[in-house]
Amino acid sequence: MKKFTRIVLAADHAGFSLKEAVKAHLQTQGIDTIDVGTFSEESVDYPAIIRKGCAAALEQNTYAIVFGGSGNGEAMAANKVRGIRAALVYSDETARLARAHNNANVMSLGGRLTKPEDALRFVDLFLLTDFEGGRHERRVEDLEP
Repeated sequence: MKKFTRIVLAADHAGFSLKEAVKAHLQTQGIDTIDVGTFSEESVDYPAIIRKGCAAALEQNTYAIVFGGSGNGEAMAANKVRGIRAALVYSDETARLARAHNNANVMSLGGRLTKPEDALRFVDLFLLTDFEGGRHERRVEDLEP
């Protein structure tokens, strides 16, 4: 991976297994992971964990990947944090466009809906894609309150 030395990971119980697969994938590429939880498949409420992950990403000036059952609630929770632009990723194209057009700094994945091999590919695409800027810049700037 280019330019990334550290990525924050946050998950609820439904995203735990996929988080662990992504964490191993990132670590094999020499990327340090900051894992803020959860650490098992025991039921938890995701909003606080996602907020913690987003805060860590902003503090570390890096990206985060959040995980849940569908990834929808996690993206919603992440987008409540000022400075976060989270995108629900479910395909190669959504991974690429989240970065290229939306300058997303958080990707959300659904552990119940995403095969691990697909998730690893989505992660690589997300992290390797640069923001295109240009016509997209003003739109991204308009997202901030």
